[in-house]
Amino acid sequence: MKVKIAIIGTGRIGRLHLKNIAALRELYEIVAIADPYDKNLAALATEYNVPFYTTDYKEIFTQPPVEAIVIASSTDTHAEIILAGVAHSKVIFCEKPIDTSLERIKEVLKAVEDAGALLQIGFNRRFDHNFRKVQETVVAGNIGQPHIIKITSRDPEPPSISYIKISGGLFNDMMIHDFDMARYLSGSEVVEVYANGAVLVDPAIGEAGDIDTAIVTLKFANGALGVIDNSRQAKYGYDQRVEVFGSKGQVVAYNDHKTNVEIDTVEGGLKDKIPFFFLDRYEQAYRDQFKEFYQVVINKTAPIVDGQDGLKSVVIAKAALRSLQEGKPVEL
Repeated sequence: MKVKIAIIGTGRIGRLHLKNIAALRELYEIVAIADPYDKNLAALATEYNVPFYTTDYKEIFTQPPVEAIVIASSTDTHAEIILAGVAHSKVIFCEKPIDTSLERIKEVLKAVEDAGALLQIGFNRRFDHNFRKVQETVVAGNIGQPHIIKITSRDPEPPSISYIKISGGLFNDMMIHDFDMARYLSGSEVVEVYANGAVLVDPAIGEAGDIDTAIVTLKFANGALGVIDNSRQAKYGYDQRVEVFGSKGQVVAYNDHKTNVEIDTVEGGLKDKIPFFFLDRYEQAYRDQFKEFYQVVINKTAPIVDGQDGLKSVVIAKAALRSLQEGKPVEL
């Protein structure tokens, strides 16, 4: 059975989802796309053989074949479109975050719960082959009780200043993935956050009210400790590593490389560079999350990453920002 799906928002992430869902042709039929600003919407519909396109996402709900929607529009529209999806009994996939307001997120999640709707949040890193193996190793008890969780996440280049001004800041638009990963790998909830940040990459980022370099330490309910480091600019590529150290040992996921071949000569060693950005690094994870979403739609099963995961990551992000501003740890 193919799921008839519509994609709302055809910017960078929306087009990525469009491409990946189209590649899963045995699972999905893309029946509609919507975006109020995309001047190439008609051409995009033709390219992917999508029969219906519109600048008004509400028109998608008048198309009877639509079973599920993907929300890849700007953050400030997510809550509104989720509520519309709930009202029209659609299964919903939404990019993170649900909203920047905790009260608004709670309002949305109550509507989802009251309607018995299904909502999956786009924390794609949970579907990464490396990180999933780390999590499975921890759950199996192979390293014993987790003691320390380390996460490194560094972008190859900073986003535009115009984006930074509306993104909600580094903790909200970048480290939020790592907050979710910390919960995922530790198997526990964060109970305390302590953040340090600096502007070391571009003074314009500081002038826009944000930071570009950060270290956040975490305390978990199970007693474990965590540390996350972020940078807006790692010139060597997209640096993505995790480590969980426990009472019996450790499990580590290093950066992916195009190949694992290493060349050693008298001049020194050489190996392939790491991927440059998330589009390459998480290609498999992006597709696997939609394989999971297919099961959610077809079998009406609870998503692996649900609305509560979306809420808790925003809570941690807000605590980190408060800690940075106040210069002290913040309890959740």
